[in-house]
Amino acid sequence: MSPIRSKEELEEFFHSSGKPRRQWRVGTEYEKVAIERRSGKAIPYSGPRGVETILRALVGQYNWEPQEDDGHVIALIRGKAQIHLEPGGQIELSGEQCESIHCSHAEFTQHIRELLEVAERLDVVFLGLGIQPVSSLGEIEWVPKRRYRIMAPYMEKVGTMGHRMMKQTATVQANVDYSDEKDAMAKFRAAMGLSPLITAVFANSPICEGSLNGYRSFRGHIWTGTDKDRCGLLPFAFSSDVSFAHYVEYALDVPMYFIMRDGNYIDFSGIPFRHFLSHGYKGHYATMEDWELHLTTLFPEVRIKRYIEFRSADSQSPELMPALPALIKGVLYDADCLEAAWDLVKGWSWDERMGLYHDSHRQALGARIRRFSLLDLAKELFQIAWEGLKRQGALDENGDDETIYLKPLKDLLFQGKCPADILVEKWEGEMERDIEKLIEYSAYKLP
Repeated sequence: MSPIRSKEELEEFFHSSGKPRRQWRVGTEYEKVAIERRSGKAIPYSGPRGVETILRALVGQYNWEPQEDDGHVIALIRGKAQIHLEPGGQIELSGEQCESIHCSHAEFTQHIRELLEVAERLDVVFLGLGIQPVSSLGEIEWVPKRRYRIMAPYMEKVGTMGHRMMKQTATVQANVDYSDEKDAMAKFRAAMGLSPLITAVFANSPICEGSLNGYRSFRGHIWTGTDKDRCGLLPFAFSSDVSFAHYVEYALDVPMYFIMRDGNYIDFSGIPFRHFLSHGYKGHYATMEDWELHLTTLFPEVRIKRYIEFRSADSQSPELMPALPALIKGVLYDADCLEAAWDLVKGWSWDERMGLYHDSHRQALGARIRRFSLLDLAKELFQIAWEGLKRQGALDENGDDETIYLKPLKDLLFQGKCPADILVEKWEGEMERDIEKLIEYSAYKLP
């Protein structure tokens, strides 16, 4: 807990996180919304059919170790995997760092089996959607994490949709390694450029509070009204000389939420880390632990910590969940494919990028930039990822490479649709806008 003495230490945090190619892994984080089967309403955190009951059952039946906050179970740990809770009770598997998507898929499949075996006895259903489809904000109970008691009031001050983001939305995230600064910045730049495309391909949140909301990815749109200081696209990512120093300067100016001392959260909301570093605050001085915690409270579309996080995708049905890390691994873990992906998006101006970013939320694959639709670009990106996974040649016990996890995505793109397009068609057609039919369509099934 020694005080930070210079900004160079902050940059060194990122430099020291580089790994040789042989140690690169892929991590995936899967968030899921849970509902009561009969009503379609979000399950509460508390009570006999609530989230904490599910967590305690996982502890009792599957050897997870509970983590508590003020006496409430708010996380589980088993081996290298963890289960976390988002503010509205969304259950997230933060998987181990895997060498292949085969490993990620096996871990996710086991997680879903355990979760559903517990939840079905409680008449609880998990949905393959990017947003709670029925419950309004006021109907969703806050998870009793102390950090949320600081974040929630601050978000009301700086945006209009922060509580929606916290309580209603769900995402799937892919995390990748880098070797050094040059490699990290190539991945960061390409990933930031591709983020509207990733949003469009995986758009899956067109229904909330019981009706269509006018967006293919309402989850993506919600982020635009959450906190302009810490969310969205970052313009410096597209500079030819972008470096860790640029990311440090950005992070220094983002207001903090809190620090931790002796296991307790101390409210620092609204104080830029730069001020804390230079002058201290409330008798405390900035440490590397504070810096690492602060980095976890930045929410751009692509985030750098000790690895690079893709944050632009809505949560998916189980068969599409592995498609995101597979796509990202195929593109970013082959040098030629990384360059080809950047070529798809490198020529746009900042205004074009911002326009496409917003259009991707509403129109998904139908959004256009210059003479191309995002569907056109998605098909090209898919081929790049497919080639990358073929080259990497990671085989399972059946001799299949990782392209098998892209096949459900291939079927969608061949139809020219994202998951939200299919859902809207069914909602307006065979579902007859019936919540029970929506639940049946989007509910996780035991694998």
